[in-house]
Amino acid sequence: MLRILPFLALVLLLSGCGVDADQEMLCRRLIPAFDGGPVTGLSAQAIAEDRRVVRIDYRAGGQAHWIACRFAGTAMEEGRRTLAAVATDRTGWLREMRFAMLMQWLRIKPADAAVAGDRPERAGPTRWTPVLFLLQQVINAATVACVYGLLALGYTLVYAILGQINLAMGELTMLGAMMTAMAAAGLGMAGWAGWPPALLGVLALVMGFTAVQGWAMDRLVFRRLRGVRSHTPLIIAVGLSIAYQEGMRLLHGARDWWPAPVLTGRHELLSDGAFTVTALSAQFAILALTAGLYALLWGIIQRTAFGRAHRACTDDVAAAELVGVDVNRTVAATFAIGGGLAAAAGAVIALYYGGVNFFTGYLIGFKALAAAVVGGIGSVPGAMLGGALLGVVETFWSAYFALAYKDIVAFGLLALFLIYRPQGLLGQARGRGD
Repeated sequence: MLRILPFLALVLLLSGCGVDADQEMLCRRLIPAFDGGPVTGLSAQAIAEDRRVVRIDYRAGGQAHWIACRFAGTAMEEGRRTLAAVATDRTGWLREMRFAMLMQWLRIKPADAAVAGDRPERAGPTRWTPVLFLLQQVINAATVACVYGLLALGYTLVYAILGQINLAMGELTMLGAMMTAMAAAGLGMAGWAGWPPALLGVLALVMGFTAVQGWAMDRLVFRRLRGVRSHTPLIIAVGLSIAYQEGMRLLHGARDWWPAPVLTGRHELLSDGAFTVTALSAQFAILALTAGLYALLWGIIQRTAFGRAHRACTDDVAAAELVGVDVNRTVAATFAIGGGLAAAAGAVIALYYGGVNFFTGYLIGFKALAAAVVGGIGSVPGAMLGGALLGVVETFWSAYFALAYKDIVAFGLLALFLIYRPQGLLGQARGRGD
């Protein structure tokens, strides 16, 4: 058995895949149906929220475009070569009649028609291929970890000071994602879609708006429930979550929003001829954004009057109030900061993954809460550590095992931590002052 284990590990490494080559090639063959001129700068990625969707980014006529193909199964399931739906940045998801016409066009189109930029035939796997694939998954996991980490910070800041979980925080992420998608559409019409200052302006606007939403949540709802020692605040949070979802659905409909891709430059880091480790410019930007926001938050908590007040309220709210700390102002500012961080996570989802809708914050919110609990809810470093751990688990499971069980594994991890280490990795088991 010991001799077989290394061989099984190698098989697992070789069996995982990022973007299925057959799915990518089929999706590329559809591009001439929408763009007749030369096509360059092609890059493919699988959508994290639905691995059945392959998205191809490309340039045609000097402009950036994308096409997304949804298949009946992932690379590890039946139906992986059966095309189920197609979307583009200009049409959205095609309606049934247009999709049927596209399928008819695909059957008529010669199978060997080439798209500029198609990948040449690659060499067979080498002994370094599994290592390079592993490194690629680490890079992919870093982006997912940033999303979970930013939202987990919002959860952990509020819990640290109140001992209550605001389940509506995920809907602030949804709000940030939807606003970013709509703003990105406006920038695209103005020709500023890829201009970094414009993107930073959108990020600041969205974070400011959701910060006000977070402040309003505390001022209008949670402040009135500050002394309640029942499940009422939790029930109110669930109600707020549903209200945000339904409000967004009624205002903007249930359709998905797919912003035009930004910072799509692809950088080849390592290669053995059979597999190339790549990273997008957007991934570097996401890592820099997350690191900057975390460093800013750490500095605020450690070196400002608000940070001292927050730490005092975290230790004992009653004692902090006795020594002159304005608890109401501190809690309201905490809700605002948490809302801004949630919006940053939503902006990353919208601009990097796409496909946002009124339901985007539901599952993401619960997963970020799982990350906060695993890392130690109430601990700022623990929130980032939990996000990193959950991102690694999800990404590696998706790459090496059956994708359908990804969420079961994520929430199973939460259950194990709640059973065997309720305080999380960096949390502390302690009582709270009244």
